[in-house]
Amino acid sequence: MNPRRWFQEHSLRLLAIRDTPEAIAGGVAIGIFLGFTPLFGLKTVGAVLLAWLTRSNIIAAVLAGAMHDLLLPFMPVVYRWEYDLGFWLISNPHRWPVHWSRSTLRMSEWRDWTKFLTVGKPLLLGSLLCGAPVAAISFFVTRIIVSRHQWRKRAPAATPAGQRP
Repeated sequence: MNPRRWFQEHSLRLLAIRDTPEAIAGGVAIGIFLGFTPLFGLKTVGAVLLAWLTRSNIIAAVLAGAMHDLLLPFMPVVYRWEYDLGFWLISNPHRWPVHWSRSTLRMSEWRDWTKFLTVGKPLLLGSLLCGAPVAAISFFVTRIIVSRHQWRKRAPAATPAGQRP
């Protein structure tokens, strides 16, 4: 599968959606925002629910979440950055987390549910703070692109036959 062709096909599907540019851009922003969270298996459900609650385009939210999955090979690095940021914000006084190595990661410790609270809170906080600006940028960029596309599509149809625009 060619990632470039896949991205082009999905972006063309976004432009083919018949809705307001704000609704489409809202759906894209929701999909991108939830793509940064470590909520595996709940991203699509969360995108549909948030898009429905905000009256954004549900299809755009699901497509943007799918497009965000192109970053899947890089997500361990992104999750580490998010964890570092969240840990720095939660710790008092502020400090960076210690460097992990294979000797500090024991599988018996990861099976304990309290590990989710010690790792999950900083990771979730960092993901919210990293995802929010990217979602805001994607909202404005998508709104501009969709508005221009819809305006260009509407412009030739608005001119009478035989006349130049």
